[in-house]
Amino acid sequence: MAMMMMNLKRAATSAIRAFPAAPSSTGALARHLHGSVGESKKIVGVFYKANEYAEKNPNFLGCAENALGIRSWLESQGHQYIVTDDKDGPNSELEKHIPDLHVLISTPFHPAYVTAERIKKAKNLQLLLTAGIGSDHIDLPAAAAAGLTVAEVTGSNVVSVAEDELMRILILMRNFLPGYHQVINGEWDVAGIAYRAYDLEAKTIGTVGCGRIGKLLLQRLKPFGCNLLYHDRLKMEPDLEKQIGAKFEEDLDAMLPKCDVVVINTPLTEKTKCVLAVRIELCKFQFFQYRVDLGMFDKDRISKMKKGVLIVNNARGAIMDTQAVVDGCSSGQIGGNSVDS
Repeated sequence: MAMMMMNLKRAATSAIRAFPAAPSSTGALARHLHGSVGESKKIVGVFYKANEYAEKNPNFLGCAENALGIRSWLESQGHQYIVTDDKDGPNSELEKHIPDLHVLISTPFHPAYVTAERIKKAKNLQLLLTAGIGSDHIDLPAAAAAGLTVAEVTGSNVVSVAEDELMRILILMRNFLPGYHQVINGEWDVAGIAYRAYDLEAKTIGTVGCGRIGKLLLQRLKPFGCNLLYHDRLKMEPDLEKQIGAKFEEDLDAMLPKCDVVVINTPLTEKTKCVLAVRIELCKFQFFQYRVDLGMFDKDRISKMKKGVLIVNNARGAIMDTQAVVDGCSSGQIGGNSVDS
């Protein structure tokens, strides 16, 4: 995590340093965004508070207290840097700065939701920077129409995510959490854990999406002696595919019934989202108004999976139909589900 934060610091610094000073020419709907060389910018960072943990690790940069570690550099360049964790609602600290900020930095862990309404209010806004991967907290059509630059730090946390996926596969496969709860509750029921605790060896693992993270995951799974499958728009380079020992599956619905574990590594898009409107309704600050669209993993697709399948969703929760997952877990169709959304 510390290494990921250092990568975010370097990438955020580079993105702001490279911010263009010439006028934009993105068409009639785009505003003239870029000021003169040397012009002071108002930069707002939105991060969660770490409280006492911020002092325990100086490399813990993604919190409000340490603010990506770029305050000194920004202020030395003549910029104003305001950091807050208060981001939701019309009376939030972020909302006070919307009318005159130039740059907004946020993270996937504590996202500042950038709606069309906020974009309309932000007359000086030029750059929306995600210190991490994923920009689904931004109304991208509205940002494009306004001629804004939307950037994220591609590749900043791919090792962390791949290792996290492997950890959660093992947690599900070994039935770790029920065993942990037995220990902290002072219980001892070996059969209650062992009846569905399995070796990872010889199991079939399939990743839906095989970009940087998917490839790193498959490389880490190879020593476990698994059967490795992947579904993606593009095949790997033949040499890499051979080195990893993974097999390409062009048809997702043909791959899923083969898998003991399904790992989801796809971005949240119009084609992959399922119940996004429900997820948004639960947020404190309402933003996009998408239709409910049962997309990539709905009840029908889950029913095609192997009974007792383990699912690790490391993309976005909205890729899956929440009720279908609940029903699948209740019926035993899904043996375990782990979501990092």
